[in-house]
Formats: sequence, structure tokens, C-alpha cells
Amino acid sequence: MALLKRTAVMKSVISGIQASRAYASVAVGSDLISAALDVSLQRARSWDDGVSSKFATTPLKDIFKDKKVVIFGLPGAYTGVCTAQHVPSYKSNIDKFKAKGIDSVICVAVNDPYVINGWAEKLQAKEAIEFYGDFDGSFHKKLDLMIDLSAALLGPRSHRWSAYVDDGKVKILNVEKAPSEFKVSGGDVIIGQI
Repeated sequence: MALLKRTAVMKSVISGIQASRAYASVAVGSDLISAALDVSLQRARSWDDGVSSKFATTPLKDIFKDKKVVIFGLPGAYTGVCTAQHVPSYKSNIDKFKAKGIDSVICVAVNDPYVINGWAEKLQAKEAIEFYGDFDGSFHKKLDLMIDLSAALLGPRSHRWSAYVDDGKVKILNVEKAPSEFKVSGGDVIIGQI
């Protein structure tokens, strides 16, 4: 009963968050590398790996240049829809993405790389998907894909979205209307669009 009550409270909070949004500044045809030129992401890793790499980051050009990439963003590690549906929809389709010539499938969230790493390990998804942290939200801010989820005690986070990017250029972009929705950003949808 307590679980049902908590679920009802969370649904109420999420529905209280404004569902409508302006379109992202990133769009089909945008060059992600140019749009966020000074931004780097942090590959999911353990603390010890972070220390040994001197907390190295990965520039966007290293992620997207001369590659075909499917990338999806989500509100956060260990959250409901992200854990139960979003990541699994990509993990279960990884062979289909590879068959279409996709070089990498990437998950990015406004979390630090250590939380993302622990979550990816728990989901047993690191073999299939590359995980990156956008610890300060700078990547999502540059693309106008941030949303304030303070009402759900999450603070500034990423919208739920997906994109197919070829050599840095956005070829397909899907953005959910609300963070609790899972209609257009899943692996099943984008694999059919490529």
C-alpha cells in the first residue's frame, strides 16, 4: 500500500511539472560538435579509473567525428522509466543498430560518471552501450535540452530524447513532451527511423 501511495504522489508531482516545452535549439541538420564546441563528456568509470586518468573528459569530436552514432539522453540514473524502459530498449536492439552500421550507441545523463558507471553495471549494459555523464549539464544546456525537475527532487536534468548523428550532424531527433513519457525516444522507435 505504501508503494502505491508513493507511486501516486510521484505521478502527481510529475504531472505538475510543465509538460509542454519549446523546441530544442538543436534540430535535424544541426552540427552537435559546433553547437557545443567547448563541451566534453565524462565516460562512465569507477573513482579509481577517474583518478588514474586524471579525471579526463572526452571532447564531442572524439565521440561523433567520422562516426554514425545513436545517442539518447534521459533524466537520470536509477530513475524509474530510465531504468525499466529507456536503457533496456537500446540494450535489446544493439544487434539491430550494429546491422545498420551504427558505430556506437550512447546514453548520456546529467549525473557524474561514477553514478552512471554504477547504474550501467547494475543494468549489465556496458558491453552494449557507452555511458557518459554530463555532470554540470553543459552539454544539454548548449542543446537546449534541459528541464527543471526540482518538483520531483531531481533539480536541473535532461529531457528524455534520442538522436541519430552522422559525422556530428543530427539526422533524426526525438524529444519527449514530458520526462515521464516514453513514446518517441526509445530504441524501438529510432531503429525504425534509421
